[in-house]
Amino acid sequence: MSTAALISVFQIIEVLGSALTALNLFTSGLYRRYRIFFAYFVFRVPYTATPLILTRTSGLGLSSNFYFYYFIYSEPLIILLYILVVVELYTLVLERYRGVDTLGRWAMYLAVSISAAVSILTLLPKIAPTTPEPSRWQYIEVAAERGVDLALVLFILLILGFLTRYPIPLSRNVVVHTAIYSAFFLSNALGLLLRTLLGHRITGTFNLASTALSAACTIAWWRGLSARGEEVKIHAPELRPDSEERILEQLDLLNATLLRVSQK
Repeated sequence: MSTAALISVFQIIEVLGSALTALNLFTSGLYRRYRIFFAYFVFRVPYTATPLILTRTSGLGLSSNFYFYYFIYSEPLIILLYILVVVELYTLVLERYRGVDTLGRWAMYLAVSISAAVSILTLLPKIAPTTPEPSRWQYIEVAAERGVDLALVLFILLILGFLTRYPIPLSRNVVVHTAIYSAFFLSNALGLLLRTLLGHRITGTFNLASTALSAACTIAWWRGLSARGEEVKIHAPELRPDSEERILEQLDLLNATLLRVSQK
C-alpha cells in the first residue's frame, strides 16, 4: 500500500474516532466537564473530513487552491483550540489549587504571546516583497503555530513535571487525558519542528507518522474516557503517608499565598 493510501486510511480512522469521542463525551455527560475538549472534537470532525471527502470526490489535492485557503482560514481556530485545551487541562489538574492555577495560566498566556511574536518577527525579514498576500498569511500562521507549539510544549512538560512531584488525587479521566494529549501534542510539535528544519524531504514521512499517531490518540481518547473514570481517583506519584502529607502541606501553603497576592 502506498504512503498516500495509508494516510487516507488513518485519516478515515481519525474522523471516525473523533466523531465517536465527541459522541462518548456527550452521552456520558463528560462534555460538561471537558467543554473545550468537546468543542475541539466537534470541530475536528469536519476539519479532518472535509479535505478527505473533497480529495476523493472532486480530485482536489493538498496542493489545490481550495486546500490552501481552507488551511489559512481554519488554522487560526485550531491554534486557538490547542491553547484552550491546554488551559483546560491545566485547570483540571489544579482545580483544587486556584492560586497556583491562576498564576500558571497567566504565565502561559504571556509565554505563548511572546513566543508567537518572536517567531513571526524572525520570519518577516525572510518574506520577499513580491510574495502574494495569501502566501504571506500562510507563512505567518506557520510561524505563529511554531511559536505557540514551543510555549505549549514547555507548559505540558511543566504539567507532567508537576504531576510527578505532587501526589494530587486526580480522576482517572484527567490522568488518561493528560497522558494522551501530551503524546499527541508533543509529537505534533516535534513533527512541525523537523519539517521546518528539513523541509519537504520528510513531508511524506511526517504526514504518515503524524496521521497515524493522531488516529491512535483519537481511538485512545474514545476508549479511555468514561463516566466511571471521573469517580476513580489516582495518586501519582505514590509516596509514604508522611512524605505525601508534607508535600501537600507545602502546596497548600503556596496556593494560599498566591490567592492572597491575587486578591490584593
